[in-house]
Amino acid sequence: MIQMPLQDIIKKITENAEITEEEVNEKISEKLEQLKGLISKEGAAHIIANELGVKIISPPSGNLEIKNVLMGMRDVEVTGKVMQSFGIREFKRDDRTGKVANLIVADESGSIRIVCWGSQADKTQDLKEGDIVNIIGGYVRANQGTNEIHLNDQSKMIVNPEGVTVNIDIGSTGRKKIEELTEKDQDVEIMGTIVQVFDPRFYEVCPECKKRIRPSEAGEFICPEHEKVNPDYSYLMNIYLDDGTGNIQAVFFRNIAEALLDKQPEQMLAYKDNPAAIEQMKNDLLGIIIKVSGRVNKNTMFERLEFVARSVDRNPDPEEELKNMQDVSEVKTEEVE
Repeated sequence: MIQMPLQDIIKKITENAEITEEEVNEKISEKLEQLKGLISKEGAAHIIANELGVKIISPPSGNLEIKNVLMGMRDVEVTGKVMQSFGIREFKRDDRTGKVANLIVADESGSIRIVCWGSQADKTQDLKEGDIVNIIGGYVRANQGTNEIHLNDQSKMIVNPEGVTVNIDIGSTGRKKIEELTEKDQDVEIMGTIVQVFDPRFYEVCPECKKRIRPSEAGEFICPEHEKVNPDYSYLMNIYLDDGTGNIQAVFFRNIAEALLDKQPEQMLAYKDNPAAIEQMKNDLLGIIIKVSGRVNKNTMFERLEFVARSVDRNPDPEEELKNMQDVSEVKTEEVE
């Protein structure tokens, strides 16, 4: 099922009906009161939209802007510039092997991860940052609160299609100080010193779809899509970064955790049952200055902002970073004037 965030639904209603955001929220509250316990806020917002004659979601047709890609969409087509390529990773599941590759692609509206399976992974072998890709026939899944476009053998990837341009610069992610971050920052870059490192967390995932799975009462692992499976393991790392203006907890999932530690998957999994190696790794990370790009997430349980990493640079160039800081300072001075 295609899903749209509540705030996006409200925005769609206000843009297409003569009604303010405050009035929409009032109508949603009234609908929730009428249908106590039967619907969510999102469901109530959809009902309000129908009552006002506003069409919230249309089936994907033609080339979508990345900002309009929604979880649950199928046969998606987008065109964007390759901002980062993480290479091809081979994996083994029981008696068969497979390949997967991950890219970050961006257009003028935003960025998104492209997950390429099987033969599609091979097509990324010679991709370079700055190449333009036209993705056709992708399907959208949610991963840790963000949308990803997945490609299978029936999907298509056209590299550098003739006559197509994407007007976005490599490295155009906005730089901010930690104290300036807000939960609206979905494509931002920070730099800071690692001041605290937590143990890596390992958890079971389906070897096919990579979704998290938990054991049944009988001790078997059941995936909703692939039934009984022998689990694979994924992992994440949490650290605290400080840049002198503030500090923030940053989370690094799987391949980004590998980049943070400069480790291969098998080396990461070796930490799972080796506490001594974990302590050494944590000590080695303390005091390192890193540059991280990603998005800000609001942790509602602890009422704090967290940073979800999309990429990490363990060795930022001091001269380049000094120039970036000067450029940002000049821009802000111009804005004030």
